Amino acid sequence: MDYNKDLISDFVQVARLGLSGRPQDVQLLLRRVAKKYGARLPDLSETLTELLREAPTRSSPLRRDVEQAVPVDLDSRLQLLRVEPTANVDHEPVLAPHLKAKLSQLLAERRHPERLINAGLQPTRSVLFTGAPGVGKTLTARWLAREMGRPLMVLDLAAVMSSYLGRTGNNVRNVLDYAKQVECVLLLDELDAIAKRRDDGGEVGELKRLVTVLLQEVDDWPSTGLMVAATNHPDLLDPAAWRRFEMVLEFPMPSTSEIESMATTLLDSSEADVSTNWPRILATVFAGRSFSDLERRVNAARRMSAVTGNSLSEQLQQIIREDAAKLSKADRIHLAATLVEQGTASQRQAHELTGVSRDTIRKAAAPAEATSRTITKV
Repeated sequence: MDYNKDLISDFVQVARLGLSGRPQDVQLLLRRVAKKYGARLPDLSETLTELLREAPTRSSPLRRDVEQAVPVDLDSRLQLLRVEPTANVDHEPVLAPHLKAKLSQLLAERRHPERLINAGLQPTRSVLFTGAPGVGKTLTARWLAREMGRPLMVLDLAAVMSSYLGRTGNNVRNVLDYAKQVECVLLLDELDAIAKRRDDGGEVGELKRLVTVLLQEVDDWPSTGLMVAATNHPDLLDPAAWRRFEMVLEFPMPSTSEIESMATTLLDSSEADVSTNWPRILATVFAGRSFSDLERRVNAARRMSAVTGNSLSEQLQQIIREDAAKLSKADRIHLAATLVEQGTASQRQAHELTGVSRDTIRKAAAPAEATSRTITKV
């Protein structure tokens, strides 16, 4: 009896996927069915396998791209999606080891789909990025789209949130229905804006129904695409949202070494001749802060250098003047000593940049200088 129920359930699932226009998911399910019933229904299994061999592939000329126009809000006529056929990434993301491992897994699944199919599995369809602003969530989504060779589609929340609340749910459904037809990476940035907790007494009924619509669409997302959602406020998300995403990745605040790596990348992209000591110095200044803080300030320094004709090193020193006061006393002493040890500034200049007395700088830098002399002798 259970055998017949399984067979009926699989047949209904194939029909549902076929009617929703998702041929790649149909093929995936048929491969699983062929393997599942190979022993009990060998003729069915052999026929399905032969049909799959003859089916058009993703690169086949029989496969057509979506010809529909990008959906728009009926009131404002604004497009609900921003579509980038090729995702542009200004620089490579700097990732913590655990993030690098998980994202490598995602890419491996997309590069070797046949291995998953042979095992009766499908690739990860949805992933949720959480973390503070500026730690690389959006950049990583763009990087994934580039690495996968897929177009990037970004949900425009300002356009989706219609002034007529009853239409907001339709907007979300239209966007996701459109994106399902394209093998893409769909980015739902600021997910907490449309997936707030449904037990929040301050939200009206229509917005709560919007959460239900969104969660249903996440469940129905096809394996041919990847849905990436990002939030700066995970505590605001509806608890059911956590269960819907197959992978949840938390982006921590960058470590000092990661800040140094990012600073190296930003300065390497500059045409200016700047000391190789600056990434370590900037890592001290921006310790405990986000990648975006660092990138914004370094790019501002580069622009000012280009406009005024001053050297980039002079503009980077200005960052120290402005930010040193925000550091703790211990960090300011460490920064001043680092400036001297790296040969970037004299004790007098380090004092002027950080406000630390020259006597304190001399004492802090002395152990490092003594160690350096000992190593040289050895």
